[in-house]
Amino acid sequence: MTEPTTADVAPDERTGLWRGDAGELPDRTRRVLLRLVRGPYLSGVREAQLWAVLLADETVIRSRLADLFLELVIDRDNEFAFVRNAPSDEAPKAVRSEALTFLDTAMLLVLRQTLLSEEGRGRVIVGQTEVFEQLAVFRTPDRDEKDFASRVNSSWNKMQNKLRVLHAVGDDRAEISPVLRLLVDADQIRAITAEYQRIAREGQGELAAPATDAEDDTE
Repeated sequence: MTEPTTADVAPDERTGLWRGDAGELPDRTRRVLLRLVRGPYLSGVREAQLWAVLLADETVIRSRLADLFLELVIDRDNEFAFVRNAPSDEAPKAVRSEALTFLDTAMLLVLRQTLLSEEGRGRVIVGQTEVFEQLAVFRTPDRDEKDFASRVNSSWNKMQNKLRVLHAVGDDRAEISPVLRLLVDADQIRAITAEYQRIAREGQGELAAPATDAEDDTE
């Protein structure tokens, strides 16, 4: 037995969630829309009920998001979905880009490279220490070890709590979310890589980094 889609729901079930409600979608579909707009992404593993509704009502959800100049991206294999700005130069930018420090972007690059190198081997678990060691090249003479460690730790926490591309699995270890493959696109990776290599060559401090659309907010 298949789950009914929004089109199959009787009109009196789709309206009137509160007095004066002018909406047409049922409660469950509205919750999926809200979750996608809030970002940074919807995980089928962690939010199975919302994921099931997304798949059942995908067409109407895509349509409502398009009304907001948002494109829905779904990875059915890894069970995650998120929204990004409509691929049109004429469309207004609905999703704000997350402002990241250079260490943030360098860590994103390290995590993404680790994820891709382990592709096809199941869950990818990474240790905080090994990531920090890869970033140590960016500690410049004007940053003492304690200050640098604090900044890198702040980036690690942002990966977990803000961008949600890391999920803690134990003390100082975390699983890299497969969503990282798509949250940072090819152009952003090229910009990050170029800046990463330039800083490594010149040994300069933290600079303004390329922005990423991995934000959980809209204008």
